[in-house]
Amino acid sequence: MEHHPKPAVPAIVTLGGVQILSWGGSFYLMAVMANPIVAETGWSQQWVYGALSLGILVSGLLAPLSGRLIAGSYGRVLLASSGAVMALGLVIMGFSHHLLLFLFAWLIIGIGMAMGLYDALFATLGTLYGGQARGAITGITLISGFCTTLVWPGIALLIHWLDWRGACFAIAALLCLTVLPAYWYALPAPIKPIVKTAKKQHNASGELAPALFWLLCSIFTLASVIMTAISVQLISLLQASGHSLTAALAISAILGPCQVGSRIVDIAFKRGHPIWTTFFSVGLVAIGLLLLTLFPQFALVSMVLYGAGNGLRAIVRGTLPLVMVKPEAYAIVVGRMARPALIGQALTPLVGGYVFQQLGANATLWLLCLLALVNVVLVGVLKQKLPAPNPQPQKGAVN
Repeated sequence: MEHHPKPAVPAIVTLGGVQILSWGGSFYLMAVMANPIVAETGWSQQWVYGALSLGILVSGLLAPLSGRLIAGSYGRVLLASSGAVMALGLVIMGFSHHLLLFLFAWLIIGIGMAMGLYDALFATLGTLYGGQARGAITGITLISGFCTTLVWPGIALLIHWLDWRGACFAIAALLCLTVLPAYWYALPAPIKPIVKTAKKQHNASGELAPALFWLLCSIFTLASVIMTAISVQLISLLQASGHSLTAALAISAILGPCQVGSRIVDIAFKRGHPIWTTFFSVGLVAIGLLLLTLFPQFALVSMVLYGAGNGLRAIVRGTLPLVMVKPEAYAIVVGRMARPALIGQALTPLVGGYVFQQLGANATLWLLCLLALVNVVLVGVLKQKLPAPNPQPQKGAVN
């Protein structure tokens, strides 16, 4: 199958910008909106955050279907439609005066997340550009690394002006107006449909040895679980380690810039095989968490290391499978790998909250350290199992 030449810089910038809007209108929304919703409706915080977990769960369950559609050349259409689906969920959310309707709204938003976030975009880029997609994936994650920095103050401002319901309608309008034209402009139409996809669907993991497939699944799932646990509990963990709320907020603010910084470093070393980026990612996360657990006074340094490792995680999710499977199978494999990672993310706040409540902050940190160290070992095993001849021809294609 032939591929388009690599994407131009304006297209990459457009895709990065539209990812900021898509993540901001779904995954990152509740960080700012949960408290106003609880205050106005009286619903419990667990149920309000549980709605986000429901959305993530739905997106995880639908990820393989999304991958199959992308492999069948529908990636551009799927991504372009994602804004309207998320917007529909947001409009229903804005009209929700009953908890069941609110949960239903997040079910719809979850469908939009399966259609329009990183996994769907990376799968589409891999299908369209083959090995040339690596640079685009790195560029997009670099731009969208500023997501929370831009989105959280923006949503807070909308809530201040319009209350949380009005903010839902405003974000929905923004998604409707921008997402479709952005993807239509930035992504080319497929050169030709992949007719044989249907026959290959059941053999997708056959393109990748089952042992390699499950190793990748485990690595990405553990990385997603650690990231979600830290996102939800970092402030509480830092406070339990003896930091004031102000200090905890200041330390956690370093994560965004570190993530972006590590992605810039990855651009400088883009000629290397992505397995090395994966090593740096899981290694820095493990060192950062161990440092925080053993020496809480060095929390700032530990979060710099953790933030850098976590910043590379988003790149690795797209680039590592890219050098391990054929472009035709890439979308299906990425879709299948996304399911366990997203289900893990959906369950993490519940399990993490239980561990924190029952066993305390120290036990929670040690558990996260253990998971991070297991991930380092898994990446080592993957490195041993990677077939030696395969990376070489792909490597030329990546650049």
